[in-house]
Amino acid sequence: MTAQTHHIGQPGELDRGPQARERERFCVASRAVQPVSDLIRFVVGPGGEAVPDIKSKLPGRGVWVTATREALEDAIKRKAFARGFKRDVRLPADLAARTDRLLEQAVLDALAMAHKAGLVAAGFNRAAAALERENAVALLHSVAASPDGVRKLEAAGRHRPSREVPLIEFLTSAQLDLALGRPNVVHAALLAGPASDTFLSRSRRLERFRTGGAGDRGSQAGKAAAH
Repeated sequence: MTAQTHHIGQPGELDRGPQARERERFCVASRAVQPVSDLIRFVVGPGGEAVPDIKSKLPGRGVWVTATREALEDAIKRKAFARGFKRDVRLPADLAARTDRLLEQAVLDALAMAHKAGLVAAGFNRAAAALERENAVALLHSVAASPDGVRKLEAAGRHRPSREVPLIEFLTSAQLDLALGRPNVVHAALLAGPASDTFLSRSRRLERFRTGGAGDRGSQAGKAAAH
């Protein structure tokens, strides 16, 4: 599956924004009720195997786990899936890794959607220009970005009188190339729009899964966990 799947751009693909009234569900790991945005849903596939339902759209009975790798591994260890599904369920040895990959793919899909909507300024110069115009809502740096280039763009962002620009630093250049449909992408700026909100929401969710933190900055911790 590539970043540019046949689902991209279809109605309903954008995640609901932070102002939407959130449902709550019971986490089988912590045994606490939480907003669904802080949880990951799992269903049982046709082969009796637990499957991550990242977008909460798959049919069948679902169980919910706090959206961190630690909580997922704890649920596996405590056999919480069998209790939640009220039946035997097969847990793949790499369930946590599969969940991580699906969360990451959702991020890449959202970035491709933002690009299709004209909300990504790819390349150092275009990103810098977006910062100067103060219409950038986030900066993207590939994992292999040079420290000098990162510093220069971050310095440009600090001159803005408005709020700090979040940084996304856990994607590789190859992933950025694929999502944006152009080669050698190292730096990019994200412009304001619904598709950008979806990308940022999914990025925070992925980082929270990897680090257990809030995931507001695309931090070095998330970068390190990815590779």
